Amino acid sequence: MTLNDLKSELKHWKLTNYKVINFAIGISALLLYECVGRPIYRPYIYNNNINDFHIASTLGNTLGTLTTIFFLIAILSNETTKGNYLIKLGTLSVIVFELAHPLLGKPIDIWDLIATIITGFISHVIYNGLFKNRA
Repeated sequence: MTLNDLKSELKHWKLTNYKVINFAIGISALLLYECVGRPIYRPYIYNNNINDFHIASTLGNTLGTLTTIFFLIAILSNETTKGNYLIKLGTLSVIVFELAHPLLGKPIDIWDLIATIITGFISHVIYNGLFKNRA
């Protein structure tokens, strides 16, 4: 995707079923995290010392990556052929952000990196499961 492709995508942007589906997935992941994950699931796991294999601690990265990827697809893609590229771009962007944490005075969390990579793969599976016949 070149800069001219990006300009063209934004210039000819229109709401389609394809975009609605991608927005719906992104908004669902965001709402799941904000309405269930952060206020209910994470405190319950931490307060009861339950070993959930780092799900509670990586929930923000997991659902945040899913949100980021599907919002990118909905905003920057008018056709299904660019979705897989945007999944890779979104995943890589979140990885770079995580690796930049020391610049913000925070440590790099290896579990967040692993969760981001796994979520990138899951996003690829979801996307291609929904749109493989359209590409």
